Amino acid sequence: MKKKTLKQLKAEAWKVFSVYIRRRDCLKTTGSLEWGECITCDRPAIPFEELQAGHFIPGRHNANLFSERGVNAQCKSCNLLHHGRPLEYRRQIVKMYGEGADLELEAEARQVKKFSREELENMIIEYKQRILALK
Repeated sequence: MKKKTLKQLKAEAWKVFSVYIRRRDCLKTTGSLEWGECITCDRPAIPFEELQAGHFIPGRHNANLFSERGVNAQCKSCNLLHHGRPLEYRRQIVKMYGEGADLELEAEARQVKKFSREELENMIIEYKQRILALK
């Protein structure tokens, strides 16, 4: 069996991480795994399938790609059409995590991070387990 490339592992890890973030936020905002709210526009009752895992710091750099504080459920409109609604996203980050959390996430995003095969494989396993634990 051919080994997956780092790019393939990273894509798989992102897919599992994205499901975890959206499920986590659905539970947090509506108490349901099937519906959630957008962090930036508070649009209620968005079906899970229509939510995206949106980054507070755009660009999806390795250092913040899998940041649980910096990635939250967003509707497609806010995430794509409105480029993440950065000002409202910043307000929500500060509201959720406290004064200075936004600055910590910005500093985190400036770090250089390379993922090893083992890190990505472990991340896939961990987030699959965490998704199951949410149910």
